[in-house]
Amino acid sequence: MTLNELRPGACCILTDMTAEGALGQRLMDLGFCPGAEIEIVRNAPLVDPVELQLDGYHVSIRHNEAEYIRVEA
Repeated sequence: MTLNELRPGACCILTDMTAEGALGQRLMDLGFCPGAEIEIVRNAPLVDPVELQLDGYHVSIRHNEAEYIRVEA
């Protein structure tokens, strides 16, 4: 499943990331690496972006970016 499919309150482990190029590098720089623990904190009022807790810190990404991140519940 992808990170985009999860709802607030869900926790998961990142298994794979399919983003390439600048987006892939940006996500890796933010800490999206295999094995990272992710908790979905909340969605913005108009759905985008989604706030995540990633290995102890908060980060927000767009839902279309979250589609590239494969996770395991």
